[in-house]
Order: sequence, then structure tokens, then C-alpha cells
Amino acid sequence: MADDNDGQISSVRQFRRFATVVCAIGVLVQLLLTTYYLGMGHKAAPHHLPVGLVSASGEQKARVTAMLEDGGSFKVSGYGDAAALTTAIRERDVYGGVDLTGDAPMLYVASAAGTAAATLLKSTYATVMRQQKTAQLAALTTATVPVTEAQALVAADAMTDVVPLPADDVNGASLGFLTQALSLGGTIASMGLGRLIPRTRRSWKRGVAHLTTLILYAIGSAAVVLWSMSWFGVGADANRWEMLGIFSLISLAVTGSTAGAVALIGPAGALVGAFYFTVGTVISGASILPEFLPDFGRRLGENLPTGAGVQAVRDDLYFPDAAIGGHLLILSLYAVIGSLLILITNFLPNRSDATSEVDLKITGK
Repeated sequence: MADDNDGQISSVRQFRRFATVVCAIGVLVQLLLTTYYLGMGHKAAPHHLPVGLVSASGEQKARVTAMLEDGGSFKVSGYGDAAALTTAIRERDVYGGVDLTGDAPMLYVASAAGTAAATLLKSTYATVMRQQKTAQLAALTTATVPVTEAQALVAADAMTDVVPLPADDVNGASLGFLTQALSLGGTIASMGLGRLIPRTRRSWKRGVAHLTTLILYAIGSAAVVLWSMSWFGVGADANRWEMLGIFSLISLAVTGSTAGAVALIGPAGALVGAFYFTVGTVISGASILPEFLPDFGRRLGENLPTGAGVQAVRDDLYFPDAAIGGHLLILSLYAVIGSLLILITNFLPNRSDATSEVDLKITGK
């Protein structure tokens, strides 16, 4: 019989050594996360934010494009008319744009695509218009100006919000909260199953049972998210079945890939889920738009279940004309690869003939 004191700390020196290691690890993790969080978001700035432009002439297009793309903040695409520009906004090809062909320029934004982008477009547009109006007023100070022309110069800038945020999601933060909940819940579920499943013998039945449990959990967690959303009016006009499918896929991508890592390498595989929650949610594009992240963060974020999930949910909620096939493919790859790892590791012959704890209890040994 093993001594009850096995594994216990038996001296002050051993306690100090253990405490020092634990504190050092905690400080190191805190340092790494603080550096990462501040590096991603302390000074978020746009990098080639896609915008549209409807111009009256090629010369005007070249001049405005050069002005907007100077410094790398914007990436300008030209459109033939305002209808084509608004279509591109609804399909999320661009975050907004300006039509310069009318009597007065018209700014188009989509606040549902991200309040940071909409705010940036508004401020840039307002700055440019203020500069132009100041120059026009200065040129007309010595001339007799018609009342209508003077009114046009002092009038508020024209703007249209093509895809506005709903009243129940005024700052667009709901997507980030929902993704965090799915990620954390999925990680906890995967870790729990990772400790429960190994207590039974490895077999194809265990693999199928494990995967079935994850699928049922994914559907259940998606239903809970949809239910909680309804309490606050978020996504009230969305297609419930589509949202249930997307949320279920996000949950299975998180839980399946985490559980697959646990099945492959053991308890350390649970760090995959922790990575999604601590690292992935920051660069998911929910609170900080992908184009406002450093290039590394943007590329990593959009290829994690959290990032692909946020974009798929945002498009389904607010941009039904946008293509979400790429986001669903990324989620499916995580879910399928994780599921295959679970099945394969359980189909393999059991490398140990030792009786599991469950077997011992069942047989009464």
C-alpha cells in the first residue's frame, strides 16, 4: 500500500523551492500575456482598410486614391456608381466609401462591420471636407456669394449608414462576448471529458461515445447561446437555424480540436483550448478589426476557430449577402481533424492491459 504522505512536501526548503517555481511561472505567463495584449491592441491602427470610391473622372480618382492610400491606412477600390459601392459594402468587400459624382460628396459606411472602421471613415471624411470648405470660403471672402452656395458650404456632411448596428448592440461588442463564452465553455468541456474518457478502456466504442458527446455538447451550447442572445434582443431578426448551425460548428471546432489534442498528447493538449481563449479571442476580429491588428495577429486570428467564428457570425447576422464559405471551411477543418484524432487514437490497439478504474469498480476488485 502506498504511503499517504507520498507526494507531500516534507521540508521548508522543498516548500520554498516549489513556491518559487510556481510564482516564477505565474509571473512569466503574466509578462507574456501582457506583452501580447498590448502588442496587439494598445495602439490599434488601420492597415490597408478596404474602402470604395465613386469618382467623376480618372484624374479625380487618381488624386483621391493617392491621398487616401498615402501612409498605408486605406486600400481604395473604384466603382462605377453608388449602387455598385453599396452592393460591395453589403457583401463586405469594403468597409465603406465615398461618392464624389453628385452635387455634394456622399459618405457610405457600415457600422455593423465594425465601429472602429466607421468612426475612422467619418473622421477622415470630415477632415477632408473641412479642408475643402475652408479653402472654398477663403477664395470667396472677397466675392458676392449666392445664399444657396453659402448654405451648401456650411451644411453638415452627407452620410449614409448602409448596414447600421441594431439598437440592442450599439457598440458591436456582442460578438466578442459570445465568442469568449463559446471558447471558454468548450475548453472546460474538453478538459472534463479528457479526464473522464481515459478512465475507460480504449476502443472504437469509447471513441464514438467521446465524439457523440462532443457533438451533443456543441448543439447544446449553441442553443444556450441563442437563448441568452434573445434575452437582450441581439440577433432578433437572424435566421435561428442558420445561427444554431454556425454556433454549433464553432463549439465543435473548439472542443473537437482541443479534445483531439488531449487524445493525441495527453493532458497537455488542453492548452490548445486555453490558447483559443487567452490568445485567440483578442485577435478574433470582434473587438479589434482584423485590419487594425499587426499583420501577424491578423493572419493568425482569421485562421483560428475564434476568428473564423466571429466573422461567420457577423456576416450571418448583419451581412447576408457576404460569402462565408471560407470561414465555415476553417471551422470545419478544426472540427473534422479533431474528431478524426479522437476516433483514430481510440481505434488503435490498447497498448496497456491494465484494468481501468471504471473496470475495477464494476468488477468489485
